[in-house]
Amino acid sequence: MILDGKETAKALEEKLKKQIAESKKEGFIPKLAILLIGNSKPSQMYARFMMKVAENYEIRSEIYEKSEDATEDDVKKLIEELNQDNTVTGILPMMPLPKGMRAEEIIKCIDPDKDIDGLTTTNAGRLFTGKEGLFGCTPRAVMAILDYYGIQLEGKKVVVMGRSNVIGKPVAQMLLDRNATVTICHSHTKNIKEITKKADIIIVAVGRPQSLTADMVNTGAVVIDVGINRVEGVTVGDVDYEHVKEIAGDITPVPGGVGSVTTTMVIESLVKAGKQQRKK
Repeated sequence: MILDGKETAKALEEKLKKQIAESKKEGFIPKLAILLIGNSKPSQMYARFMMKVAENYEIRSEIYEKSEDATEDDVKKLIEELNQDNTVTGILPMMPLPKGMRAEEIIKCIDPDKDIDGLTTTNAGRLFTGKEGLFGCTPRAVMAILDYYGIQLEGKKVVVMGRSNVIGKPVAQMLLDRNATVTICHSHTKNIKEITKKADIIIVAVGRPQSLTADMVNTGAVVIDVGINRVEGVTVGDVDYEHVKEIAGDITPVPGGVGSVTTTMVIESLVKAGKQQRKK
């Protein structure tokens, strides 16, 4: 079965719009601050796309820009202003940052309670210690698809391919919290095929096309492809989709899979951040 991200996002959208309508009745309208540093074309496109997403939810949003030659101090000053601005519910920095600008230095300046994509070490700590917080939108999109299609996680053998701080590690923790048995594979893993062939669920977040091929998948396994790559002008994932889909029981397409849900998770984080801030 094709695990349709667009269908998942649509179901979540209806729920979120109800929550936003309720918050407006209480006099609160969330606002998303999109931080755009430098002249990256993909970042500019995604920033504009997020503005349209926010508009669809009737949420306020604004792009805060700094030039390619902005200093870290310039960006930190802007973030501090956004931290102190009570009209701003959440801050979403576009990545990557310009060459020479240290992402970790910028991220650590964001108020954890406005950290929409769960990038700060505070929110990472909250995730790994089972506390409430704002967590990564892409890992949560993976979990949302699994939940929408009723895929059980308790006791299942799950392989996560990729160990990044943004996707691999957080999604592994989220799976552990749901009582899955999780193995993380990476570029130094030996005999990876032997590991993936035993998995009930495989989540691929490597950032490289053809990272999961049909001979690595057990018949009937669930395959979640987080990758987004451009190959000869075509958008593809990390999975050899055409061949793996013949073996897998369920699989997400690219495009139309995890990425379609990630933007919805941004709005969900914004709604959650607003609720937390109103409790203060």
